[in-house]
Amino acid sequence: MNTKTGKFDLNMEDVLEAWGPADGARELIANALDEHALTDTQEPDIYQDDEGRWHIRDFGRGLRYDHFTQAENEEKLERPDTVIGKFGVGLKDALATFHRHGINVVIHSKHNTFRTEEAPKHGFEDISTLHVDVQPPEQSLEGTDVILDGISKDAIEEAKGNFIRYSDVEQLEATRFGNVYRVADGESAAVYVTGLKVAEEENFLFSYDITNTTKQIRDALNRERSNVGRTAYTARVKRILRACESETVAERLVDDLQRFTEGSTHDELGWKPIQLHAVQILNARRKVVVSTVDEQRRNRDLLDHARDDGYDVVTVPDRIRDELNSTDDIDGNTIRDVSVYQNEYEDSFEFTWVTETDLREPERQIWDLRHDLFEIVSHPADYEFRIAQQFRATDDDSTQGLHQGRDQRIIVHRDVLTDASTFLGVLLHELAHTRTPFPDQTREFENALTDLLGEVGQVAVHKE
Repeated sequence: MNTKTGKFDLNMEDVLEAWGPADGARELIANALDEHALTDTQEPDIYQDDEGRWHIRDFGRGLRYDHFTQAENEEKLERPDTVIGKFGVGLKDALATFHRHGINVVIHSKHNTFRTEEAPKHGFEDISTLHVDVQPPEQSLEGTDVILDGISKDAIEEAKGNFIRYSDVEQLEATRFGNVYRVADGESAAVYVTGLKVAEEENFLFSYDITNTTKQIRDALNRERSNVGRTAYTARVKRILRACESETVAERLVDDLQRFTEGSTHDELGWKPIQLHAVQILNARRKVVVSTVDEQRRNRDLLDHARDDGYDVVTVPDRIRDELNSTDDIDGNTIRDVSVYQNEYEDSFEFTWVTETDLREPERQIWDLRHDLFEIVSHPADYEFRIAQQFRATDDDSTQGLHQGRDQRIIVHRDVLTDASTFLGVLLHELAHTRTPFPDQTREFENALTDLLGEVGQVAVHKE
């Protein structure tokens, strides 16, 4: 093999002054990971030898001198979602950074051995620039071994911290657009692109690794690889979340959504499509009834029944309430809001009917008091009044009466026929429902019940 040798001018006119040793090590690790991905060889090895030098070793095709000439790597540009780098200048930036910080670099491959040094610029002997001294290979090895003498362990660990591969984070869900990770207590969330951290987010609920990139994201990956603006990746983060289907992600989203009344939600829950999707997942994965704060106030009795039936009552913002009526969950089922549960609740009744002939005489006498009451208060003439021994097969509450507006029917439990005042109180309560569409524990229902009691009271007072 004809091995080229000589001093190769890196032509580093624009030096990244803000970079430190950790930034340089990050570039070398990125290159090693890219070579691993492109060649399907074993993962890079990052270790410290007995002499205290740090090695960043990959097992790919081996560095060649012409790699120092590339401005953009065509192979990497063709596979943007496989690799981290694209510029091809990351290696040169790293070498310049190490030289500026007094870190000695030796690079071994089967093609050559490389060292950095300052040397006169060709044709301008009075100007010294950073060169790579290209010599015949000193080792026979597969891949590339970069040896750093003088870099600290802290700098290496900081460099590794830029890669999700070396971060101790828990993956919650993987999607075709990217992956979602848990954020540890007290830490900021991070946004990664193909495994490399490009931004930190103090008020994100999750961390994200975008594995299916867009042109906007690729264009935003500047040479420094840091402080990428949120506008570049917001749309992709939304797509990742909307592709999630796990209960784990949904629960965390919905739990966070519950805090919207306090104004303390994370930023993702400020996005309307994510609020909707959180409900879509949760409805498919758990027994829930979704409702606004106002609906919970107006339907406390009904939602108490829902809780007794094993449902969790989930609070949603008013801004998405109307859209829930026309939105199915991720399995194509109707989202269970208050009106849906109301229908399910009413359909769940399995009555054991009691006829008047089944009543004992004391019970019949109390049941006949309804006629006296109807002479005092107005009531719907087309309503049916019935008695049941059982309301629901699974019912374990103390329901005494029921108004069914759809069927124009009022039903009382047989147990209330043991006491006249109890029966009359239950019947008045259910009659109040015929005067207002509003449920128990609302101002409107209380007003209707008050009017009924006033009618009864007026007759009673006049009789005295």
